[in-house]
Amino acid sequence: MYHEGELAVQRRAGVATDAARVGRIIGDAVPASFAAFLARREFVIAGTLDGDGAVTASILTGAPGFAHATDPRNVRIAPAGGHRRRVFADIAADPRIGLLAIDFAARRRIRVNGIASRDGDALRVAASEVYGNCPQYIAPHDAVTLPAALHGIAPAASLTGEQRAWIESAATFFIASAHPSGGADVSHRGGAPGFVRAEERRIVWPDYSGNNMFNTLGNLAVNPRCGLLFLDFERGRTLQVGGRASVLWDGESRRIEVAVETVA
Repeated sequence: MYHEGELAVQRRAGVATDAARVGRIIGDAVPASFAAFLARREFVIAGTLDGDGAVTASILTGAPGFAHATDPRNVRIAPAGGHRRRVFADIAADPRIGLLAIDFAARRRIRVNGIASRDGDALRVAASEVYGNCPQYIAPHDAVTLPAALHGIAPAASLTGEQRAWIESAATFFIASAHPSGGADVSHRGGAPGFVRAEERRIVWPDYSGNNMFNTLGNLAVNPRCGLLFLDFERGRTLQVGGRASVLWDGESRRIEVAVETVA
């Protein structure tokens, strides 16, 4: 059920027994309650890889129903907006994908990981891992302005002052990671504004205790490449950062440092 990176982090954190118990929530089918939750969403977050192994976290948007389970084993996503071009290009090179659906107001989230294929202007995802997450660290937002059209910025290798200020004011972001030979994953990170610190070529945040499965940290332990996504909930802007992460331990506490390689 768990790969070697997840098991190593669980052991180091002293939660291997608890992780084995919690891991029973992972299934390979989309239950009816999850299907109903997914169909109500106006956006999902996707974690993908390109042909060189770079990992990216992206947003896909649409009217409710744009993402829905066609049956317990398959999800179809027909995005009207968001990072469609990047996601389609990545799954053509590497079909592994991680999906996260989140409702900030209800403080609820689910994950669907699997193998994606293109179906015209839509994606089909054959699910291999499906599970819900606890509501911890989900900051409620009264309204979320979604990016209908992404004009993008010129790709760069470092963060501007404005971007660093944006990151350091965030209470939410998303991180995509992947096992070298296993699946892709995307997860949510939240905290009080200021919990993330940013320099031109470095982003740092504390790793808070969650469900003890350590899916993200387990991936980073064996593959440091990751993608971060920051959303401007008021103006509908996005900031994608790619880099390589280090997990730094100080007794029982941890922090993540990402060496920034790409900004878009």
